[in-house]
Amino acid sequence: MMTAIAVAAALAAAPVPPPADPLTMEIGALDATVFDAYNRCDLPTFSGYFDPKVAFYHDTGGATFERDAMVDGVRKYICGKVRRELIPATFRVYPIKDYGAIEEGEHRFCDLKTGRCEGIAKFVMVWTKQDGTWRITNVLSYGHRAATPAEQRSAPDR
Repeated sequence: MMTAIAVAAALAAAPVPPPADPLTMEIGALDATVFDAYNRCDLPTFSGYFDPKVAFYHDTGGATFERDAMVDGVRKYICGKVRRELIPATFRVYPIKDYGAIEEGEHRFCDLKTGRCEGIAKFVMVWTKQDGTWRITNVLSYGHRAATPAEQRSAPDR
């Protein structure tokens, strides 16, 4: 049994995550908004976050160099089929001087029919802020793979 002093020492030694900086919080909120629209298939809202000439690179799907084609792919292959979930522990944001930010992380994809979250991929998005408005200019979606048994889980009811 641990004494109160041992418990206090263990708690003091435990790493405490630093508070998120304002840029990370802002990009995190934008990510949540963009992918809420993606998951609800609200394509007008979703598309509004992307530059008209967005460069989208997908390791299994190829490259797309304009927003309307990218959104059409979401309409065809995502809407009503898949839901995206950010894996919070992987989320990182880095500032780009006089331009915007780089967002990186991993996300899982959940099949809406089965409720299983079995696919995982890495992503990088480049955001620019112009006249107070954030837009995504570049996306890399790569490393698509099946989730390991430890990473698989059932999607919560929505």
